This record gives sequence, structure tokens and C-alpha cells, in this order.
Amino acid sequence: MEQNIYYEGQVLWAQLDPNMHLRHSAYADFCAQARSNMLTKAGLSLAEFAKYHIGPILFREELVYHREIGLDERITVKVEMTKLNLKNFRFSFRHEIYKENGIKAATVEIDGAWLDLHKRKLTVIPDEWHSIFEAIPKADDYVEIPAALTT
Repeated sequence: MEQNIYYEGQVLWAQLDPNMHLRHSAYADFCAQARSNMLTKAGLSLAEFAKYHIGPILFREELVYHREIGLDERITVKVEMTKLNLKNFRFSFRHEIYKENGIKAATVEIDGAWLDLHKRKLTVIPDEWHSIFEAIPKADDYVEIPAALTT
């Protein structure tokens, strides 16, 4: 499980719901931070996004709860790419959130694409980013859709 961990931290009081466990939106926040950390480590920092006026946009986010997470627990978030379309560089990632005892607490799957921040329309990534995508960690069930097979 130690591989591809991009966030480690403590659950704060402000992240709890009235039932005294981690609120649903906090899972998305942890995953977004882990994904951002992973992209930065691969070479796609916020400065790089700003340079090209491109940002990620999500179409789907699915959360499956496995175990409850409570106050002051320490968690880790693993991130891996599960799908990449080489024609338009639409992507899918799986995030696994683990409790400090190593038990998986949640799985979050997302699908997204790239947004031209000036035109406010979907776009492809710059050629300079292609090698960065090769360095992003891939899941065991990773699927790559070749550009020639898409329409």
C-alpha cells in the first residue's frame, strides 16, 4: 500500500459531520489534494497549468465507503490513473483512502478532462506534457485508449 501515497494527514474537527465521522465532502477534498500533489510531483504544478491557461475539470466523482473515519485519525491517500484516452487526454483516477491501521476506508473514482481557461472549452494537453503523463502512476487495471481507435 505504501506506493503512490500522495497525501497523509490528520482528520480535523472541521471535517466532521453531525454523526462525528468524516463528512462526505472532506473525502473529495483529500482526494483533490492528493491528486494535486501527484500531478505536481510528476511535473504539472499550478505554475505549469497557469503557463498554458489549462486546468483539470471533473465530469464524475464516485465515492464508495468501506470504513468509518473519525476525529484525529491519520489517513493516507493513494492515487493511480485508471484510464487515459490518447486522442483527447481525458482521464480517470482511482483514489484509495486508508486509515492509520492500514484498513481501506474509501475508494473514490473520478473522470475528467482539460479545460482551456480562456475559451472555457475542453482542450487537449500541450505536447510538452505527454512525457509527464507517462510518469503518472498507473493502476494494475489501467486502460489506455489509443488515439487511432477513437473518433
